[in-house]
Amino acid sequence: MITKINNIRTLVFEQDIPVIKEADIYIKDDRIDAVYFDHEDYPEQPGYEIEGAHRLAIPGLINAHTHAYMTMFRNIADDVPFTKWLFDTISPLEDAMTDEECYFGSQLANLEMIRTGTTSYVDMHMTPGVNAKSAIDSGMRVYLTRGLVGDKKDDEGGLRRLREALDDEEKFGDGDMVMTMLGPHAPYSCGPEYLAYIAGYAKEKGYGLNIHLAEGENEIKTIKEKYGLTPIEYADKAGVFDVRAIAAHCVYLSDSDYDILSSKHVNVAVNPVSNMKLANGFSDVPGMLEKKINVCIGTDGAASNNTLNLFREMAFEAMIHKGLLKKAETVPASEVIRMATVNGAKALGRESDLGQIAKGFKADLTILDLHSPQLTPADNLISALVYSCSGNEVDTVIVNGKILMEKKEMKTIDEEKIYFEMDKIGKRYAGIVRR
Repeated sequence: MITKINNIRTLVFEQDIPVIKEADIYIKDDRIDAVYFDHEDYPEQPGYEIEGAHRLAIPGLINAHTHAYMTMFRNIADDVPFTKWLFDTISPLEDAMTDEECYFGSQLANLEMIRTGTTSYVDMHMTPGVNAKSAIDSGMRVYLTRGLVGDKKDDEGGLRRLREALDDEEKFGDGDMVMTMLGPHAPYSCGPEYLAYIAGYAKEKGYGLNIHLAEGENEIKTIKEKYGLTPIEYADKAGVFDVRAIAAHCVYLSDSDYDILSSKHVNVAVNPVSNMKLANGFSDVPGMLEKKINVCIGTDGAASNNTLNLFREMAFEAMIHKGLLKKAETVPASEVIRMATVNGAKALGRESDLGQIAKGFKADLTILDLHSPQLTPADNLISALVYSCSGNEVDTVIVNGKILMEKKEMKTIDEEKIYFEMDKIGKRYAGIVRR
């Protein structure tokens, strides 16, 4: 099946710089087969055509860190400190949730991400099988990381969680749309022996790792008191960075931490909105970029953000450092666009087939309607994507060559069913919190 997108303004990368060009895009099965800037003749007749007038095609956005199921906890623990948020409210609610609730919570997350242009995401979850099924049903590309918690190497609970992660891969992993990373939760929830075991297992079997690091001040204090190390040093000592790793947050870094992250080629997934809302501070993205660290971007879960909208995330990421440093030129829009596309693909080990609109790449595209007040005049779309877009401009989303949403109509998710189920779930959890 050939799909043609006619004469559409397109975000492409030239020598790593995002630029806008008019193009005809041809999709064959699951890949981009041609991107013609001069309206060349394609050798096959398209079976389906999408008109590109007054529209912009960009690479599908990559959410490098989230917890999809947490939409059921949206707006339920706001305006409280991080430790109170996590240990007093969210953790007990997680203990109360059912598999069915997690499925619908994850489907709501998929719905929100599709509607705001995200096509791939890295999901740290707690419910084996459920999150994979939700992603498959929605048509999104997902990297599953079962949250791993344990103390010793032979910790029964820790080993059970690892088995659950491996079972997910065996049942659902296909090497493309559903992939598995191992997800040791954090330094404060993984003892040194268990963390080293997971890191060693990942290295032996060829898995990437996804971990929360240096997110809050209490974490820094706890790890320093117990081990005499920063969280980054703690993870490095355990071997976490001996494989492809995504370190989420990285708000509190020492000078030596930057050197470790750079020398070990660690991918840092920053979460600006979640970190601000929980009063954890700001990741030093300018400092990371100076050290040539690959910075990608995530939303975190809806319990702490409270949206999964990468356009909002990009706007904050571009602006907070300008305000903090009083330097308007720091973290420019072009850099933030790279974070949400090519840098995210690199973090996944997929820079050769995700994150760009180019021949041979996977057909993961987001199309925006430029007939929007905030995008008019459309004379600098690179800036507009970061500073003007709200996510409501997303018109059509294609993942792996399949149209998931067209002209704002969902094709894979029963939207009303999700709202109906989530209304019931939301009332149950609000009742638990009130009690």
